[in-house]
Amino acid sequence: MDSRKLRRTLFLVVMVFLMIIVIIAMVNWELIEEKLGIKRPEQTPVIEAEETETGDKQIGNDLHAFMQDKTFFDSDTHYKSIETYSGRVVSLVMSSVAKDLRIMVVGSNGKLVSGVPFTVTIQGLGEYTDTDRDGIIYIDKLRAGEYSVSLNEEEGFRVPNTVTTIKVKQEIEYRVLEDIEYLMLTEKDVDASKEDTEVKEALQDADGTENTSFDATGNYVKKGIDVSKWNKEIDWEKVKAEGVEFAIIRCGYRGSSSGSLILDPTYEANIKGAIEADIPVGVYFFTQAVNEVEAVEEASMVINLIRPYDVDYPVFLDSESAGGNGRADQLTAEERTDIHKAFLETISNAGYATGIYGSTNWLNAKVDMNQLSGYHTWLAEYAEIPSYEGYYHMWQYTSKGEIDGISTNVDLNLCYMNIDTSIDHSMNAGGYTGVVNGDTGNVPTTDTAE
Repeated sequence: MDSRKLRRTLFLVVMVFLMIIVIIAMVNWELIEEKLGIKRPEQTPVIEAEETETGDKQIGNDLHAFMQDKTFFDSDTHYKSIETYSGRVVSLVMSSVAKDLRIMVVGSNGKLVSGVPFTVTIQGLGEYTDTDRDGIIYIDKLRAGEYSVSLNEEEGFRVPNTVTTIKVKQEIEYRVLEDIEYLMLTEKDVDASKEDTEVKEALQDADGTENTSFDATGNYVKKGIDVSKWNKEIDWEKVKAEGVEFAIIRCGYRGSSSGSLILDPTYEANIKGAIEADIPVGVYFFTQAVNEVEAVEEASMVINLIRPYDVDYPVFLDSESAGGNGRADQLTAEERTDIHKAFLETISNAGYATGIYGSTNWLNAKVDMNQLSGYHTWLAEYAEIPSYEGYYHMWQYTSKGEIDGISTNVDLNLCYMNIDTSIDHSMNAGGYTGVVNGDTGNVPTTDTAE
């Protein structure tokens, strides 16, 4: 082939190649413009899908449409939608005592998320909404069995795309609820003037013959005090120097109006201060439970609060009126006794000694002490000689005591239990001996308390 024909052939090949490139470029011109940034790509019009006879769907005629679909690729976020991915993270915490279900919406800070009407879906039951927006959805009267629960989407929150299964129990088990801390509030969260309305029944029944001095008679008798926020800041070293041999400290109470579980604001300072001053301690909790489930909650709160400390004396349930208008004030003696037993059994099953506190008239009329005889009794009667005819292990004999280190009047007590504080009673309900029956000077030395 001469050079002329060769050049003509090469020219034709080049021209054909260029034409192919031009054709390809024309077909893909919009894509090239987008890649080179020549102009913003116009939004592809949305073409409604047409349903075929088989029920399948076709998504328009744009073969590149999937590039605009942010949900096409699996982002593995484990949240229900890309829109809520940047919101506050929330999760579900659930518990059941008996034929009930408590669902709590908890934030990443470990606290309930309030102020939002969260809704959950329970498979087989439907949807339930937190109408009072306190972060808790409570459902009772359920049949025993397993339930699957999921949290519905809520604007501004990252909602887990998971289904949680929980077993609802048929019969009540007096066991500590490990998630009770989510229900515990401080007085900053409530109106304490409406919630902390405990009334000293013994003070109302006092006959004016009480002894207000801090002394004791008889063998095995120990002198002690009980304190709460009403006693303000306490100098425990001075208290120890006064001869105080034990202290029963209020750890919390259930609100008499709202029913909230509320921490005594001085509890931590008091229990730490007493222990550092080498004063053995016990605790008490003022109840306003109206059913056994709430009693288990109260006991669970107490256990949660005392676990970090060495508690030598029993955990007492303070059973008194809340001024007549408290949520538990109108219970019958039978109802109140059953509820108290739920608290006491839960404490006992956790490994702690426990008992009930009340005035003479309260113990005689408001509870059935025959049903509670297996627990310790802390009697409150402000008289020279108690009129209570039942057995008791501690006696609160005045509320007008004066102790150096405490700026207010303080309750004074005598304890007839032989407590060996060298034993770790935090997980041992034993080691208690001695009861008294209406005679503070005659204390048996045999172990008849248990």
